[in-house]
Amino acid sequence: MPPAALPPRFSAWFAARGWSPRPHQLELLATVRAGRSALLVAPTGAGKTLAGFLPSLVELSERAGNGKGKARGLHTLYVSPLKALAVDIARNLEAPIEGMGLAVTVETRTGDTPAHKRARQIQRPPDILLTTPEQLSLLLAHREAETFFAGLRTIVLDELHALVTSKRGDLLSLALARVRRLAPEARAIGLSATVREPDALRKYLVAQNPPPSAGEGARGAGGRGGAVSGEGAPLSRPSLTRGPPSPAEGGGTSAAPSAAPMADLVVVKGGAKPDLHMLDIGRTLPLSGHTARHAMPAIYDLIRAHRTVLVFVNTRLQAEYTFQELWRLNDDTLPIALHHGSLDASQRRRVEAAMAAGQLRAIVCTATLDLGIDWGDVDLVVNVGAPKGASRIMQRIGRANHRMDEPSKAYLVPGNRFEMLECRAALDAVEEAAQDTPDARLGAPDVLAQHVLGMACADAFDPLELYEEIVSAAPYATLSWEDFEAVVDYVATGGYALRAYERFAKILRGADGRWRVRDARVAQQYRMNIGTIIESTHIKVRMARSLRSKPGTVLPKGGRTLGEIEEDFAETLTVGDTFLFAGEVLRFEGLAEDECLVTRAGAGTDPAIPSYAGAKFPLSTFLAARVRAIIADPFEWDRLPRQLSDYLAQQRRHSVLPGERDLLVETFSRAGRHYLTAFPFEGRLAHQTLGMLLTRRLERARLRPLGFAANDYGIAIWCTKDVSERAALSPGFMEALFDEDMLGDDLEAWLDESAMMKRTFRQCAVIAGLIERRFPGQKKTGRQVTISTDLIYDVLRRHQPDHLLLRAARQDAATGLLDVTRLGMMLKRIRGRITHRALDRVSPLSVSVMLEIGRERVYGEGADEILAEAEAELLQEALG
Repeated sequence: MPPAALPPRFSAWFAARGWSPRPHQLELLATVRAGRSALLVAPTGAGKTLAGFLPSLVELSERAGNGKGKARGLHTLYVSPLKALAVDIARNLEAPIEGMGLAVTVETRTGDTPAHKRARQIQRPPDILLTTPEQLSLLLAHREAETFFAGLRTIVLDELHALVTSKRGDLLSLALARVRRLAPEARAIGLSATVREPDALRKYLVAQNPPPSAGEGARGAGGRGGAVSGEGAPLSRPSLTRGPPSPAEGGGTSAAPSAAPMADLVVVKGGAKPDLHMLDIGRTLPLSGHTARHAMPAIYDLIRAHRTVLVFVNTRLQAEYTFQELWRLNDDTLPIALHHGSLDASQRRRVEAAMAAGQLRAIVCTATLDLGIDWGDVDLVVNVGAPKGASRIMQRIGRANHRMDEPSKAYLVPGNRFEMLECRAALDAVEEAAQDTPDARLGAPDVLAQHVLGMACADAFDPLELYEEIVSAAPYATLSWEDFEAVVDYVATGGYALRAYERFAKILRGADGRWRVRDARVAQQYRMNIGTIIESTHIKVRMARSLRSKPGTVLPKGGRTLGEIEEDFAETLTVGDTFLFAGEVLRFEGLAEDECLVTRAGAGTDPAIPSYAGAKFPLSTFLAARVRAIIADPFEWDRLPRQLSDYLAQQRRHSVLPGERDLLVETFSRAGRHYLTAFPFEGRLAHQTLGMLLTRRLERARLRPLGFAANDYGIAIWCTKDVSERAALSPGFMEALFDEDMLGDDLEAWLDESAMMKRTFRQCAVIAGLIERRFPGQKKTGRQVTISTDLIYDVLRRHQPDHLLLRAARQDAATGLLDVTRLGMMLKRIRGRITHRALDRVSPLSVSVMLEIGRERVYGEGADEILAEAEAELLQEALG
């Protein structure tokens, strides 16, 4: 499509700044003005955000300039994966709007937005609203949703790659399907710098073809069951409506489906290659540990030598530790700040404002700032620890010198020697501009159940109309009519095994065949529990003003809120304990209601650091394959740091190194125990599942396994019987031990007994609204939620094993917590390619995973010294 011409006012604004609109900005403008949706893929600093908003600003300026006065009603909806990004975009939009004198209003709506402002936005919406997927779903569940969205013309989805690969993406896709019905003229614009498969995102942006009827092939119960398919047979229950859509009703035909609709694609090539290096601190790194304590002085020197530095870490625990270490070194009293998702919103906003104003030299931050944030004064990014994914590190380093024609400068700081391998693989991937964003996913049934309830809260719905709307969303395009019926039945009754309990009935069917929310209380509970991000229960951390720390004393509140910690961590504290949080060393003074009261601790304390469940990134399949390739090719070792190539050479002398597609298994005895170590290089999640299944098999073989430990690279299992001896007596023992059939009966049996499966079910039950975390005027503790869901889980397993949420939990386990799909690919890859070495002592490679055994989650000098002593002992033993 030929580029569009800019209105004179816009051309003058560009010219006044010495700029000219980029070709992709004009191309996107023309595409959207022609009424088409589009995906813009462009490198960091290419002006994606301005390109995304340019069609809206042009239309709003024309509407105001045609004598119609100030535009009324919502015109543009912007959806961001991060609250901080929405706030940053709002700030950046001020320049063109004020510079051109446009009568355009811009507001944000996130979980941090006050309730009174959110209520006012419903009645008097801005021209442009910047929000998150959860807030969009809340808006659509409002009684005024039809009026609110009626005038919507543009939807901008920023960092789209980060939204579509999770349940948040499922929720957003369903919201977009409803928006398209309420505002059929609206066009969608997707923005991303890191896209591996553009076509999947192009389908996500537009309505998909309606499916054929349930009885006519692919989407019927006996065909492809789609996003929430069961075991292949339709569920036995009364029909909810007059039946599935027929061809005459617009439900499709049995003819071969046409090509899926897609948005237009605009791709920007070029951009300066990043200036990316691995930080060399001139000393030998440990084989285990992730704090990078040894590198803190070097990182501080980098902060001193640059204007503004973003120091990225992978977890909130690491953020607190790194900030404290840098502050301890901060003899120059440089302004260094801390930013992560558990800090109080007001503190995060102060840090963001100070950074935008150029008042900070560094921010230690987590993923809360790694997408799209545009702070022009940032001239260096430091990533502490291995990046775990090529696309992730590209996003992070793009925060430095946020301009397309200037290289982004960044350093990777490995925490141990193995992370050097990951960093080397990531450097190669960035050099090649290779991407490893995950594949598009099928929609989750628990998210669909949440959406169905939300639509009932907005207004009574006709099942057939809602079904046709839902299958227009790409993740649910293959949803069968029977599976949709099962979801509606679940929302209406809780399912067959729970239908006797009125509390599980959320919606009721009227005489007109339409479904309505049962009562106002159910609607309120839905609004309080919306979302797909399920974390452990948190409690506020509040600074107390005055305290009398005596048993039974009521502790006064009133100080400022610092943020939130997990309830489980708070319950381990006793009065006088200290911990790091919000960049301070705090003394625990007690719990008052749902708050943790603290004071500032004195000097000389040894504080703990709160850890948060589920915070670690998995090692991407892409980087894992590159790591294996580097290890397998000695010619690649010249590009590695000398300490790492020497380590690999030591392993080759004492044992063997695995080939790129091979699995190395080592067995040896030590201190009266018999060990089996294996190195799949498939990430911690897959290795933990492998450990659980292997221990079952070793138990059946009467080798009496006692436990296992895993990291991103390998696994260690220890037994009381000699595994080497069994392997020598049975030549096919290792092949049988790692046979793919472990993902059949072994996996099913383990899942039936697994506490992890209960935890997965708990998350699905909360998302699907079976169990609420929050009630009007109260909030359930994590223990209450656990007890409730565990009881229901046991009931459903006995009385309705095909229940929707049990199927949802298994789907989640296979793709998420257990990484079964990836494990299956690994087992297929190594078939016939297992190399077993029976050793007389531990090998250098096995030392790294042996150090994981019994390791405590403690960070600090003491823990590092203990780990270093254990490493020295094991290496001395390995090298003889």
